[in-house]
Amino acid sequence: MANPNTGIRPNDIFTKAYEFKTADEVKASGLYPYFKPLTATDGTVVKIEGREVIMAGSNNYLGLTNDPRILEAARAAILKYGSGCTGSRYLNGTLDIHLELEEKLAAFMRKEACVLFSTGYQTNEGSIQTIAGRNDVIFSDKDNHACIVVGTLCSTAKTVRYAHNDMEHLRKLLEREDPKAGKIIVSDGVFSMSGTLAKIPELISLAKEFGARLYLDDAHAIGVIGESGRGSASAFGMLDEVDLISGTFSKSFASLGGFLVGDYTVIEYIRHVSPAHIFSASMPPANVATVLKALEILQEENWRLERLEEISNYMRNGLRELGFNVWTSQTPIIPVVIGEMFQCFQFWKDLFEAGVYVNAVVPPAVPRGQSLVRTSYSATHTNEQLDFILGAFKKVGIMHGIIDNNGKSLKES
Repeated sequence: MANPNTGIRPNDIFTKAYEFKTADEVKASGLYPYFKPLTATDGTVVKIEGREVIMAGSNNYLGLTNDPRILEAARAAILKYGSGCTGSRYLNGTLDIHLELEEKLAAFMRKEACVLFSTGYQTNEGSIQTIAGRNDVIFSDKDNHACIVVGTLCSTAKTVRYAHNDMEHLRKLLEREDPKAGKIIVSDGVFSMSGTLAKIPELISLAKEFGARLYLDDAHAIGVIGESGRGSASAFGMLDEVDLISGTFSKSFASLGGFLVGDYTVIEYIRHVSPAHIFSASMPPANVATVLKALEILQEENWRLERLEEISNYMRNGLRELGFNVWTSQTPIIPVVIGEMFQCFQFWKDLFEAGVYVNAVVPPAVPRGQSLVRTSYSATHTNEQLDFILGAFKKVGIMHGIIDNNGKSLKES
């Protein structure tokens, strides 16, 4: 019989839900920073709760979400193909533009083949569990994205996690495993909270030494860094030496979906075996057309990548000069460490009141005492907007006692 005050029954599986109070407590404090509905956006300026603020927290890296060419491509696809495919790629949900996109992405990434998934999350979750089986071992960076973690949990392979970007630890783990076991090293190419790159040359070297394959998740790298935006391995001139590379369309490509590129035989195996691929409805026509147009623009307008790098350096240096701890960011993802969780929420709210929207990141996504606001930038941010963001950070940082007027941190990093 359920408790009349709580609704909880003895041994009720819902107990954890009824006892979850964290979100309600933060909402009651007036500092809740999540699920804020945007009522309008032009990419760099959004309207939230009736006011316009500068967006410094999206992954719209190339600034294409409102590009007229993108919008027209999506509109034309809907008129030609309809709003959805109503089935999986495996059965009735393959359009000619799905095949066109796979061909063009494989060529762009200089790999033999490509397979599309309906989301970036599904790409990693579905590919990792498919390629790594019962007699295999997955070596996964401790800071990998949640979709990689879920992929390893769904797999029947043994998973060992190495300390973040710690190549000596990875080596020791590789040495301990049965040399006859199949091995795959999985890492983010760019880590989504810190904005730092994986140590790709060292990963490649270890993979070769121990007969392992290397899988990189380049969700925050393709269309952001590397030669013509080809991602993290390309940034080191080592694209050909990575076995599998995944990417997403929800960031630089202004759409939704994901993809994996690699050798033809491996990609065909995943295409025919991955549950996430064969049992999910395929990408809608407008999403596919959007990515095709975004890929075309990326290859034609190199200024977007150049501008993005310029902005990243400007904001990273500017925040450091103000006295903020931005860790070792190397990309348009620039974290600003605040401290304890509720201080971070208050900092987020004060920054929002000052006209800037960022993302509050708290444990368990980051270590305790290192809650942060995650900033990220688009190629279409103006210089005036960037200076406004820096001005807001300075004002709020001084207000919270994190920095002083002389550009010095008042807290330990």
